[in-house]
Amino acid sequence: MSAFAQSGKKHLSVRDSLRQTILRRDSMMRSFKRSDTSINSLLQKIEYYTSSFNQIKTSLSRNIDTVDISLKLPRYEKSVSLIKTLIDNDRSSTLRYLYAIRDIITRSDKQLDIWQDRLAVINSKLVQNQNELSSMGSDQSLKILPSDTSLARQYIAQKMAIDAKYKRLDTTNKKLLLKVGAMQNRVTSVYIALIDLRDQIDLKIREFSISALSDEDNSIWEMDKNTDSTFGTALSKSWTMNTKLLTFFLTRDPLIHFAGFLVLGLFYFWIFSTHRKLRRIKESPETVLTHARFAAYYPIVSTFIVAFAIVPNFYDHPPVVVLEIFFTALIASILYLVHKTGPQPLFKFLATLFGLTMVYSFSNLFVEVSNTDRVIVLLLAIVTGIISRHFYKVVKQNPTDYLPHTKTVLRVFIILLIVSALFNIFGRVTLSKIIGVTAVYNLWLALGMYYLVQIVMQSLFMQLEANKDSNTFTSFIDFKMLQTKFRSILTVLAGLLWLVMLTQNLSVEDVVFTAIKNFLTESRSIGGTSTQFTFQSIIIFIAVIWLSSVAAKIISYLYDVAGKSSTDISVLKKKNRTSTLLIKLAVFAIGFLLAVTASGFPLDKITIIISAFGIGIGFGLQNIVNNLVSGLILAFEKPVQIGDIIEVDTRSGTIMEIGIRSSKIATADGAEVIIPNGDLIARHVINWTLSNNNRRIELIIGVAYGSDIDKVKTLLTNLLCNRKDIMDNPAPLIFVHNLSASSVDFRLLFWAADISTWLSLKSHVLSDIYTIFAKEGIEIPFPQQDIHVKVDNVVAETAKKNTKPPGEEAQPTDTDVTDTKE
Repeated sequence: MSAFAQSGKKHLSVRDSLRQTILRRDSMMRSFKRSDTSINSLLQKIEYYTSSFNQIKTSLSRNIDTVDISLKLPRYEKSVSLIKTLIDNDRSSTLRYLYAIRDIITRSDKQLDIWQDRLAVINSKLVQNQNELSSMGSDQSLKILPSDTSLARQYIAQKMAIDAKYKRLDTTNKKLLLKVGAMQNRVTSVYIALIDLRDQIDLKIREFSISALSDEDNSIWEMDKNTDSTFGTALSKSWTMNTKLLTFFLTRDPLIHFAGFLVLGLFYFWIFSTHRKLRRIKESPETVLTHARFAAYYPIVSTFIVAFAIVPNFYDHPPVVVLEIFFTALIASILYLVHKTGPQPLFKFLATLFGLTMVYSFSNLFVEVSNTDRVIVLLLAIVTGIISRHFYKVVKQNPTDYLPHTKTVLRVFIILLIVSALFNIFGRVTLSKIIGVTAVYNLWLALGMYYLVQIVMQSLFMQLEANKDSNTFTSFIDFKMLQTKFRSILTVLAGLLWLVMLTQNLSVEDVVFTAIKNFLTESRSIGGTSTQFTFQSIIIFIAVIWLSSVAAKIISYLYDVAGKSSTDISVLKKKNRTSTLLIKLAVFAIGFLLAVTASGFPLDKITIIISAFGIGIGFGLQNIVNNLVSGLILAFEKPVQIGDIIEVDTRSGTIMEIGIRSSKIATADGAEVIIPNGDLIARHVINWTLSNNNRRIELIIGVAYGSDIDKVKTLLTNLLCNRKDIMDNPAPLIFVHNLSASSVDFRLLFWAADISTWLSLKSHVLSDIYTIFAKEGIEIPFPQQDIHVKVDNVVAETAKKNTKPPGEEAQPTDTDVTDTKE
C-alpha cells in the first residue's frame, strides 16, 4: 500500500511549481478586490495627506516668522506721528531740516517696501496651505469605509489621526492668516501715511525755494509789522525739533556710525605707530619729524581734522544739528593747530571768527525766523565783514607769511558778507542767512581741506621715512615723486569735497545733482542719425582710459621699485625695467575693453570704427602701424632694452624709454633723441650692452727709434695688469703694431668691466703711460716743422720796386722756403 501510494504521487517540475504560485497569488488578489475595490486608493490618499500635512507643519514652523516686524512696526508708527508733528510745526529757515525729514521718510519707505514684500510672500504661502487643507476637508472619498472589518479598523485609526492634524493645522493657519493680514494692513497704513507726508514735505520744499527768492519779509525798518513769532517760541520749537532729529539720527545707521569711529581710530593708530617707529629707529628723528610737524607733533588734532572732514559725507542728508556737531569739532581742531603752528595774526582772526561762527551755528538751528534772530544775523554779517577787512589789510602787507590764495579767499568772503547784509536789510531774510552761513562755513572748510591734504602728505612722508632703512617695498619709493603726483590728486579730491559741502550748505545739492544727472544721462543723437549717445558714457569712457594710463604708470613705477631690492643689477635692468612696456600694453588693452563695456558703447559701432581704421592703415598709417608693431617686437624679442648703450646710424646713446610707438635715447652731450621703433628693427643697430657691459679699449702708443722694445712692453704690461678697473679675463694684450716714419707703434688692447667708465679709464691709462715713460727716459716722438727763409739784397730790390714807372709790375723777392719734418 505504501509503495503504491508513493508511486501514485505526481512529481512537479520547477516551471509548473512557479506557475501554480502565480495562480494562487492572483486568486488571493482577486478575492481582496472583490471584498473592497477602493482600499488601495484610500491608502494612497491617506499617505498623500499625511505628507502634505507634514509639509504644511514644517512651513508654518520655519518660514512664517514675523516677530521682528511685530517688534519694529510700532516704532515706525510712532515715527509717522513724530514726522507729522515736525512737518506741521516747521517754519524752517533752512532747507536742511526739510531734507532731513524727507530722508527719514525715504528710509522708512524702503524698509516698509521690504516688509510688504516679505508679508506678501508669507501670505501667499498661508493661502496655499489653506487651499490644501480645504481640499482635504471637502474630499468625500475619505468618508467611505472598507467592507473588511480589520481594514476598516485600521483605516478609521489613520483617519482619526489625519483629522486631528487637519483641525490643528487649519486652526493655526487661519490664525496666522488673520495675524499676517492685520500686519499687512498696519504696514500699508503706515506706508500710505508716509506717502502723504512725503507729498507734504515736497510741497514745503517747493514753497521754501520760492519764498527764499522773494521778499518774504519787510525791510529791516518795517520788520515789526509782519511777524508773529517771538524769540522765545522760536527757541522752544527749535530745541524740540533738533532734539527729536538728533535722537532719530543716533538710533539709525549703526554701521555708518561704526565706520566713522573706525576712520578715527585707524588714522590715529597709523600716525601714532609711525611716530613711535621713527623715534625708535632714527638716530636723529627730529630731522624727519620737523618736516611732518602737523601729523608728528599733534596727532590727535590731526586725526580729528581728517575724520571730521570726511565722515559727514558718509551720511545722506544728516540733520543740521548733526552737521554742526561735526563742524564744531573740525573748526576747533583747526583753530588749535593754527595756534600752535600758524602766524599769530591768523590765529587772532580765526579765534574771533570762531566765536562769530558759533553764533551763526546757533542761529542756523532755528526753525522759525524771528525779529531777534534777523537782527543777530545782520549784526553777524557786519561784524564779520569788519574784522575780515582788517585782517585783509594785515595779509596784504606780508602775503607770503600766510596760506596760499589768502587774499583772494578773503575778498570773496567779504563780498558774500556784504551781499548777506543787503539781503537781510531788504527783506530776504532766509536767503541772507543761507549766504552768511555758507560763507563762514566754507571759509573754515577751505582751511580744513588745506590741512587735510597737508596732514595726509605728512603722514605718508613719515611712513616712507620709517621704512627707508628696511628692505620693504615702501623703502624704495621716492617721496618727492610721490608728493608731486599724489598731492595734486589729493588737492583735486579735496576741491571736489569742498564743492559738495558748498552745495550742501546752500541747500541746493539735490537740485544740482539732479540737473547734472539729467544732463549726463539724456540720450542724444549725432546729426539726426540713429547713433545715440550720452555724455555720461563719454565721460565714463574717457575716465576709464585716463585711469588706465594712471594705473599703467603706477604699476610700472611699482614694478621698477620692486626690482630695486634685487642685488643683481643686470636682472634689474634687463628684466624689470624693460617689462614695463608689456605692462603698459596689457593695462591699456584691458582699460580700453573696460571703457567700452562701462560706457555701454555698442559693439557693432566698434566694428565699424575698426574697419574704418583698417582702411586708414592701408592709405596713410603704414608708418605708424609699423612703429607700433615694432614696439611689440621689441617688447617680446628684446634686441635692445632700457639701459642699453646703442648706436643707430650716426646716433649713439643710452636707451631711457621704450614706448609703444617710439623710444628715447639720451646722448652723451645731454640731448634726448626720439627714435621710431621701426628704425630699431630695420636699421643696423650696434648694442654695446646686449649680453654684458664690457668694452674693449684700444690704444696706439709710439716710442722713438732706439728705445728698448722689451722694456717698453714690460712697463706697459705691468701698468695694465696691476689696475683694478681693468679686467683680468680677457687679459690685456700688447703688440708691436707698426714701424712708422718717426716712431715704433705699440697696440694696447684691454677691457673695461663697465662701459660707462671706459672714457675715464682710457684717460687714466694714457696719463699713467706718459708719467712712467718720462720717469724711465723713454721718448715719445712728436711731429716737428723747420722753416728756412733766404733774403738777398732786400733793401736794393725794395728801392728798385719803388722807383719803377707806373704800369710795370714789381718782381717777387728771392725767397726759399723749405719744410722738413721729423
